[in-house]
Amino acid sequence: MLKFLLLCALAVASRADVAEEDDVLVLKKSNFEEALKAHPNILVEFYAPWCGHCKALAPEYAKAAGILKGEGSEIRLGKVDATEEADLAQEYGVRGYPTIKFFKGGEKESPKEYSAGRQADDIALIADGEVAVIGFFKDAESEGAKAFMKAAEAIDDIPFGITSDDALFSKFELSKDGVVLFKKFDEGRNTFDGELSKENLLGFIKANQLPLVIEFTEQTAPKIFGGDIKSHILMFLPKAASDFQDKMDQFKKAAEGFKGKILFIFIDSDLEDNQRILEFFGLKKEECPAVRLITLEDEMTKYKPESEEITAKNIVAFCTLFAEGKLKPHLMSQDISDDWDKNPVKVLVGKNFEEVAFDPTKDVFIEFYAPWCGHCKQLAPIWDKLGEKYKDSSNIIVAKMDSTANEIEAVKVHSFPTLKFFPAGEDRKVIDYNGERTLEGFTKFLESGGKEGGAPAGEEDEEDDLGDMEDQQEGEDSDGEDGHDEL
Repeated sequence: MLKFLLLCALAVASRADVAEEDDVLVLKKSNFEEALKAHPNILVEFYAPWCGHCKALAPEYAKAAGILKGEGSEIRLGKVDATEEADLAQEYGVRGYPTIKFFKGGEKESPKEYSAGRQADDIALIADGEVAVIGFFKDAESEGAKAFMKAAEAIDDIPFGITSDDALFSKFELSKDGVVLFKKFDEGRNTFDGELSKENLLGFIKANQLPLVIEFTEQTAPKIFGGDIKSHILMFLPKAASDFQDKMDQFKKAAEGFKGKILFIFIDSDLEDNQRILEFFGLKKEECPAVRLITLEDEMTKYKPESEEITAKNIVAFCTLFAEGKLKPHLMSQDISDDWDKNPVKVLVGKNFEEVAFDPTKDVFIEFYAPWCGHCKQLAPIWDKLGEKYKDSSNIIVAKMDSTANEIEAVKVHSFPTLKFFPAGEDRKVIDYNGERTLEGFTKFLESGGKEGGAPAGEEDEEDDLGDMEDQQEGEDSDGEDGHDEL
């Protein structure tokens, strides 16, 4: 007898008489429980008829419903008019429109919030799932089965199932208890090989749940930045390139040996939405194809391969050196301008930073900025006045540096603008400026030798912490209330 228990639940045979519009179930408080009994897995949109976002979503949502229904998926899409069914909306904490929640296994309590893409293919893909993990165990009470169940409890976004059916063991060619991860990409399935423990199974799933190469898009960004793998290698390449597939094949081949260790990401360098990311890595469209590696730990560290030729051999060698800790970080720098010191505010780049900032005979006050940062633009006229005020000073230098194009090992810039003071002396001291951004505030700070309005470097507020690289796609006007734009 089949004992195939999907933790996300399989659809039951019976179907309730629930009205549909464009393949979307029309749900109300009066038929909600009945619908969940008939369709245990429902993605439900709580909407308001007057909501512009809801109107924009409607055709995509209906299209996704048709895709799932046409494929015979166990997942159905439903909708609730929250203005008519206020009690139902209140029960599930609906505070904005549209709110989308996934009810699985026929359970009313604690549905999962849906926050992924809102195009038809995205909705259908996330709802139906690209990955499933099945445990094959003759004895559901065995130690291996218990370890499998514990692993299943630790993961919310992947469906798990368990079976003891001989026919299924035979169909999927398992001669003994085991775990198989099925997926709709790459090799199609991965069979666990090792000691059955919760930790080992979680590691196995982590290494195999994503494609060997994942394209960076608005929809995949949460998976990329929210995952456990913090070392990412990125290939910047225009999809329209004549050798696109060849380079993608080389990149994918290299990825095979680093599953679960380094995430391989492809970025279409022709897309306008991706230009800020190219800028973050100091790249221009015409410089692509290119490869870069970055670690998203407490500090972002970038690495550049010696060879620009994209072959599996070169990429494997590059990743191996990184894994062995043998690579030096790649620090970007513009060339030193001929007139860098001609204006009251000196223009620093990576190549002359050390010489100026740590001059033992000078107090140096530096603004680290980004050209697109709204707060930096607001600060610019005040900073220029400060430079004018001290242009004839023999011991004070006011300077600025574009931190999107220049990086230095001595200073980690967490947000824009960042203001740091480098007092004269041999001890290479750095003081963060946390005072008012006014000419008077800056003047008091400099005249006090960095004491009024300053703090030792590293004692910034939490709100100044480094933002995700994902934020590079946001527009110039996404300024935070704290007066900083995240990097």
